[in-house]
Amino acid sequence: MALVTLDELREAQRRIAGVAVRTPLMPCPWADQSEGALRSSSDKGGGGRRAGRSLHLKPENLQPTGAFKIRGAYNRLAALTAEERARGVVAQSSGNHAQAVAYAARELGIKAVIVMPDTSPEVKIENTRSYGAEVILVDMTQRDDLPRELVERHGYVWVPPYDDPYIIAGQGTTGLEISDDAAALDLDLQTVLVPVSGGGLISGVATALKLTMPGVRIIGVEPALAGDAAESFRAGERRAWAHADTYRTIADGLRTTSLGELPWEHVQAYVDDIVTVSEEEIAEAVAVLARRGRLVAEPSGAVATAAYLFHGEELPGSRFAAVVSGGNVEPALLARILAV
Repeated sequence: MALVTLDELREAQRRIAGVAVRTPLMPCPWADQSEGALRSSSDKGGGGRRAGRSLHLKPENLQPTGAFKIRGAYNRLAALTAEERARGVVAQSSGNHAQAVAYAARELGIKAVIVMPDTSPEVKIENTRSYGAEVILVDMTQRDDLPRELVERHGYVWVPPYDDPYIIAGQGTTGLEISDDAAALDLDLQTVLVPVSGGGLISGVATALKLTMPGVRIIGVEPALAGDAAESFRAGERRAWAHADTYRTIADGLRTTSLGELPWEHVQAYVDDIVTVSEEEIAEAVAVLARRGRLVAEPSGAVATAAYLFHGEELPGSRFAAVVSGGNVEPALLARILAV
């Protein structure tokens, strides 16, 4: 499979300009004095803290749909031909890709049908509907089959969540912005932490950074309860987990059962490591981001920060950036996390 090129990343950047927000690279001087770091230091014998470190965050929770997914979805839909747009699109997602496709389709005047697991957070379901998409709720075991049936029955164009070069290139604009801002700030980034699910985000970010910042390390982060990507990376072959296993994690946006085929090729080419974080670490990172960073992050969006706070001794380098990939958290869940 052909890997996404720098030219394709730049083209995606031009295509999504004015639609996706160019989020800042935010310094976080609080990160090594935060509750999470202090608790990590106490509980793990200093495992979460290391002198001389610094963290910058890339807050993709500030996007119009609350997550980075708008980048890839808009890039994919904007590249459709007139004939394809007239047919309408179908996608499947637990929430963030769903919202992104619905939003992009509304902006471009395209009919959108979204298949979502009935376990998806209510806030994501309602947001998707609010953008004008038709939402079909199904059992999680049916989410991959029904879209194919709808394509055959109605002729819709399939918009995959991650296994597509346009999606990867769109998500990769996140990495281009990190690279550009690091240069503008004269910031010698050494390690960039990126959430991993199906692999679209880390594929695009890793490609962008490896092609513009040689020497930077790209480390993926996922929940230990949905650690298929970490297992695949260690084994050197793509591994799949059962839905029943990955659905145990609080990070609903990272419950994909395996890396996509095209993302796997990018991961093998550009990613340096993939690590996992616990459910407790994810929840604590959500709380720290809210209390100290003034950022609302969903559990999926907080895993990269969790790795920085709790696994400092395992991570190479001292100057870090972490992607906060989304902020579409159920209010009741956020309240419970903050009440602890």
